[in-house]
Amino acid sequence: MPTATPLLDLLLVPDWLVPVEPAGVVLEGHALGIRDGQIAWLGPRERAPQARDVRTLPDCLLTPGLVNAHGHAAMALFRGLADDLPLMTWLQEHIWPAEGRWVDEAFVRDGTDLAIAEQLKGGITCFADMYFYPREACDRVHRSGIRAQIAVPLLDFPIPGARSPDEALHLAIELFGDLRHHPRISIALGPHAPYTVSDENLEKIRVIADQLDAPLHMHIHETASEVEQALKDNGERPLARLARLGLLGPNLQAVHMTQVSDDDLALLVESNTSVIHCPESNLKLASGFCPVERLWQAGVNVAVGTDGAASNNDLDLLGETRTAALLAKAVSGSATALDAHRALRMATLNGARALGLEAITGSLEVGKSADLAIFDLSGLAQQPVHDPVSQLIYATGRDCVKDVWVAGQQLVEDRRLTRMDEAALAANARAWGARIGGRNE
Repeated sequence: MPTATPLLDLLLVPDWLVPVEPAGVVLEGHALGIRDGQIAWLGPRERAPQARDVRTLPDCLLTPGLVNAHGHAAMALFRGLADDLPLMTWLQEHIWPAEGRWVDEAFVRDGTDLAIAEQLKGGITCFADMYFYPREACDRVHRSGIRAQIAVPLLDFPIPGARSPDEALHLAIELFGDLRHHPRISIALGPHAPYTVSDENLEKIRVIADQLDAPLHMHIHETASEVEQALKDNGERPLARLARLGLLGPNLQAVHMTQVSDDDLALLVESNTSVIHCPESNLKLASGFCPVERLWQAGVNVAVGTDGAASNNDLDLLGETRTAALLAKAVSGSATALDAHRALRMATLNGARALGLEAITGSLEVGKSADLAIFDLSGLAQQPVHDPVSQLIYATGRDCVKDVWVAGQQLVEDRRLTRMDEAALAANARAWGARIGGRNE
């Protein structure tokens, strides 16, 4: 006798389902089944196996959860602290002094919680983080249920939580070992930027990254002045320097890349390095424009990130992706650049690929983790729905996120967080704001 198909834990029946892989596909009349935290079935709804729970989702679009491929989560507590300033002024005269005064384990704990909550409510199921006290960030990710890559920041000078580059590198090695088998947390090495890490320390980082097969997450070519200063100091573009030191490759996540020469492009393509595009932070800090369409057409994997809330000022990846799509058209001079389907791919599967997680998340495929987002397209602003992906990218805000699952666990249900107390998070953030702003001293 044939073996009976095991019951699904949950069957989702939306009006539209976009798997992202294969590319450009919108499925109607389909359903997705979850069992043991994984996508166990996907097909026409009339053929769906039995499930313990069936949810019909009229006027809703089901997609993979969004992947925020770059940010500084705890900096949510610095949101709006130093706006409308150029990058180095913002960084050296405002952010670094504020970090020196305020950043400790409690700051990172509370700021990361705030960022996780905001991201979940925006349909983000996985994020990349680079900030101080990374063990605290890992703890908050573990408790919340979200998925994350935590990059341990590595700089030539003392930082909060690490008195020296060697101490920070030791922490990274320790965390990597401790969390090697965690189902939702991966550890990366985070050399901050070419101008804050010496050749000697970059070589140490490369050796450790090679030994651990660990990702590298780094701000690179964020501004024209960064590249100009490097050329003035040593006659070498930062990306060429990193290539000389052996850091380029599929494990490197090159964040920003607003300056891309023909030689830079060749290095990115040859090394299979991923680029993380942060359009709104780059716009706000007047850092420049990443040539996304040029990179994409050359075969470079381009993902999208929000950067931190201190320079964005939100963690809205759906909005970020819309900005990326519009900006790509203006920068390339082509209205066909980065169409809606490719923009969604950039915010899902390309992000997962950049973080080395494409076998786990980023698309709706049987065997992958059930990291899912449901978008409600029933509102006036979304009517009529000719193409749900176009409506999602060009006419929908994160307020339309209805439900979110990570590894089959529902973390947002009917727009409400299931594991986190929004009122308590808001009150705590206000208290931090009062302290940082000197309103209760």
